[in-house]
Amino acid sequence: MRAEVAEASTARWRNRIVGHADVPPADLVPNLSNWRSHPVEQQRALSGALAEVGWVAEVLVNRTTGNVVDGHLRIELALARDEPSVPVSYVELSDDEERLVLASLDPLAAMATAEEEQLAALLAGLQPTDNALRALLDDLAREYKLDALRTGLVDPDDVPTVPGRAVRPVRRPVRSW
Repeated sequence: MRAEVAEASTARWRNRIVGHADVPPADLVPNLSNWRSHPVEQQRALSGALAEVGWVAEVLVNRTTGNVVDGHLRIELALARDEPSVPVSYVELSDDEERLVLASLDPLAAMATAEEEQLAALLAGLQPTDNALRALLDDLAREYKLDALRTGLVDPDDVPTVPGRAVRPVRRPVRSW
């Protein structure tokens, strides 16, 4: 598929990534400008994905300010599980660039549209063991009317709690985790 975009500039894109590290989650600084909160269902589904697959995306931290730019929920979940470290990508951004990335990263991803045939093929036969992750995929199948392809559908409201831990909605951070 060919992307059809209008070029805003002919300048080459700069690589702002300056490093990678495994960092104790308590050492990371939540961004006070983070405008996203994470409902319980999202917390459970992400926790299930991390439990079933592991880390596949690094937390994004601005080395200039020390602030987290993306990955607040992953850090919260790692803290709740007493994980020793989280994978981090460091970028160097100005304060304004950090605000721009924080404001636009999730909305840009949300602009993508679904290719229903490819989604159906992707979902066919997936049977995650985590109930919250299964509910997420079942909801996705229902949203695109692909119910017939999903076996073992579960009620999306029937998500078990993690034994011994209460899951609370994650709110905008104050200054520390």
